[in-house]
Amino acid sequence: MRKLKNSELDRLSVEDFKEVKKTPIVIILDNIRSLNNIGSVFRTSDAFLIEKIYLCGITATPPHKDIHKTALGSTDTVAWEYVEDTVALVEKLKAENIKIISIEQAENATMLNDFSPKQQTTYALVFGNEVKGVSQNVVSASDLVVEIPQYGTKHSLNISVSCGVVVWDLFCKLKRR
Repeated sequence: MRKLKNSELDRLSVEDFKEVKKTPIVIILDNIRSLNNIGSVFRTSDAFLIEKIYLCGITATPPHKDIHKTALGSTDTVAWEYVEDTVALVEKLKAENIKIISIEQAENATMLNDFSPKQQTTYALVFGNEVKGVSQNVVSASDLVVEIPQYGTKHSLNISVSCGVVVWDLFCKLKRR
């Protein structure tokens, strides 16, 4: 085997990325502290053609050198918007018939491996603060809570890792059908 050169990867240009059909997923970052986590979410969103990222509460916005360090230019491709109030955004998106899924550990949560996304549906995935998770008022306003099964001693994954796991899972499930 031989590693491919970047020139062999056949990636989209920025202009082509903006025009291509997107995966029916938006991401909501609810009070994310780490600029590196924010940048990583942008990069994951670029990789899987996510429609848009909403940056809420204390979540920082581009341009910022620490976001750029992990985003590697994806802040120029992925659409994003700052919204101060996460609950207000959730209510607005629900009114647009977007299904809100908080990624959290909660009573009656659906395990990610058991979740089957529906075609012709847009999902908004809410990822929460590194310490406190998704705020309870956002969890309460969500249509569904999805939990990533974990089997070790720790109680959580890093938010950027959680985003990668969930987005990849939903991307695969949506593309299979």
